[in-house]
Amino acid sequence: MKESVYIPLLVTQVEEAAEPPSKTYRLDLEDGRILGMVDGQEAVRQAIHKAIITPRWKCLIYDNQYGSEIEAAVIQSQGRANRDYIEAVVPGFVRDALRPDSRVTLVYNFVFAFTPEEKAERFPALYDLMGDEGDSVFVSFDADTVYGTVQIKEVI
Repeated sequence: MKESVYIPLLVTQVEEAAEPPSKTYRLDLEDGRILGMVDGQEAVRQAIHKAIITPRWKCLIYDNQYGSEIEAAVIQSQGRANRDYIEAVVPGFVRDALRPDSRVTLVYNFVFAFTPEEKAERFPALYDLMGDEGDSVFVSFDADTVYGTVQIKEVI
């Protein structure tokens, strides 16, 4: 049987793990292209968007910690995904989707728009771009990140 070897390591030599760099490819999800690079706050904004729109457990390239369960929750509600249900569950699913990203420290200030009138009033730029997609819900929230606060606007 081999003998264990004890190697003393001074506490002063132990370093905290460095935050991985946030520089990544800039994704144009509308046209399915990569347009250069992005870093810092814009990289985190892109990562938030991507984590929310990616269904958890459906993309084999990601582990089971990546993505959102929003789509599955709405489908499993079997038509009972009304305003109260969505306002109750979506914030938790968004926070859960962003929890693995150490760059995001806090998610809050959720605002929802369900009707065309609410969408046009609360999200005029997004409404002009997207129009009213029937059963879609517009949501915005603030995310505190290591690069500052970003406001996210999404369609679910």
